[in-house]
Amino acid sequence: MELKNDEIEKLYAETFHSIQEGAILKGKILSLRPDGVIVDIGYKSEGFIPIEEFSPEEMGSLQIGDDVDVFVEKIEDAEGMLALSKERAAKIKVWEMLEHALRHGDAVEGKIIGRTKGGFSVDIAGVTAFLPGSQVDVKPLKDVEPLMGKKLLFRVLKLNNKLSNVIVSRRVLLEEELRKKKAETLTRLREGEILSGVVKNITDYGVFVDLGGIDGLLHISDISWGRISHPSEVFSVGEEISVVVLKFDEVTEKVTLGYKQKKPDPWTVVDEKYPVGQRVKGKVVSITDYGAFIELEEGLEGLVHVSEIDWLSRAKHPSKYLSVGEMVEALVLKVDKEERRLSLSIKQIKPSPWTLVAQRYAVGQRVSGKVKTLTDFGVFVGLPEGIDALIHISDLSWTKRIRHPSEVVKKGQKIEAVVLSIDPEAEKMALGLKQLEQDPWLHDIPERFKHGSEVTGKVLSITDFGIFVELEGGSEGLIYSSEIVKPPSGRIEDVIKPGDMIPVRIIKVDCEDRKIGLSMKNLRRSES
Repeated sequence: MELKNDEIEKLYAETFHSIQEGAILKGKILSLRPDGVIVDIGYKSEGFIPIEEFSPEEMGSLQIGDDVDVFVEKIEDAEGMLALSKERAAKIKVWEMLEHALRHGDAVEGKIIGRTKGGFSVDIAGVTAFLPGSQVDVKPLKDVEPLMGKKLLFRVLKLNNKLSNVIVSRRVLLEEELRKKKAETLTRLREGEILSGVVKNITDYGVFVDLGGIDGLLHISDISWGRISHPSEVFSVGEEISVVVLKFDEVTEKVTLGYKQKKPDPWTVVDEKYPVGQRVKGKVVSITDYGAFIELEEGLEGLVHVSEIDWLSRAKHPSKYLSVGEMVEALVLKVDKEERRLSLSIKQIKPSPWTLVAQRYAVGQRVSGKVKTLTDFGVFVGLPEGIDALIHISDLSWTKRIRHPSEVVKKGQKIEAVVLSIDPEAEKMALGLKQLEQDPWLHDIPERFKHGSEVTGKVLSITDFGIFVELEGGSEGLIYSSEIVKPPSGRIEDVIKPGDMIPVRIIKVDCEDRKIGLSMKNLRRSES
């Protein structure tokens, strides 16, 4: 049946009358134009949405037949169509959603998109809301950057449609979640219970663990059965760990946690597992001035004292022998379960150099070595076996009066000497340098220096009790103070000085005490 013109006009009039400006309707895209989109909203009516309301991405994805929500801005425009707005329809629907969320306390999803005075801007489906700085988290955040641009849930606190004012909070939702977690956690908090938690904070004295709405303290002494310097050696912030509830105070809600208690204390069976004399292997975990700590197993460390690292009598610093992380073999020397101490030795798994010295050397044997140390009382000579032997200052010369070993040898000099004694138990070995030659006091000196004979010698030093003179062959003699011919001034230093060559007379040769007595008096030669 064909409608007449007046019937058509009547039908359109009824249609426009049923459509109200400000209404939100659902339409279907009929066509896409360069300047906008034609939408069928029913009632045999068509509307137009300007292209400015669509982003380039949206225009590229639109297809004829797609549904779209529109807001009726004007019943009829210049082309005789309804003037529609997609943006206003979307914004009104968001406002309706926000109003519903405010009334019922529902959470809404949004993104933090920027900073403003006193807080942040949050985009909620195209509507910009204000998030006060105090409402971002339960505690003030030092850095909000990780939250920027992420989808987060918020609670609507205040809404003013006329002023387009929306205030939201993230903190309220987090506090509600914490209360729920805390209530759930409290039902599981029992002494001896093993719970999972997240490391929240690390201090010098321990670790705070979030058990779910309630924090517990894991003291540094309850982290390991062994020795640790700082909790950060074991844990890091944000790490999930399992802990044992050691104590829970329901009144104060204070929770004390343990970590090492998940495993038995290795020190309870240390004497059975590591008896004295047993060889063990472990890792060097710490080096100090007095030794090195070796970890035999988790929570169990032994000390190798610096004196038990090497057989050398003057051991070097432990760091010269060992490095942290190195695997070593040692011998158990002592176990003290009560004091939680384990003494180890590295040197005793190797043969003692003194055992080798006792086997290789004998008294009277010639040896060679390098001068390592000079002291006031003698010289230490290093032998190939790694031990130091002593040449006493009295064994450096048969005839000379040595004031310091540096007069005879130098540090680093390679020398030969004769073995005088060996005591492996006391770890001592004595050498002699003068013994390389025959003792001149037995034959040469008595024959060379006869009583009453006159010789020439070099003045070595002048003392209150006499003048020391070096004779031929390096022997020394003493002019007694009573045998000195003094000048008219009374000061012998006025006429004689060290280095002068002077005539003297032999008045005493004591081979037992190894002394030669001299005199300046009654000389047959002319005196000056």
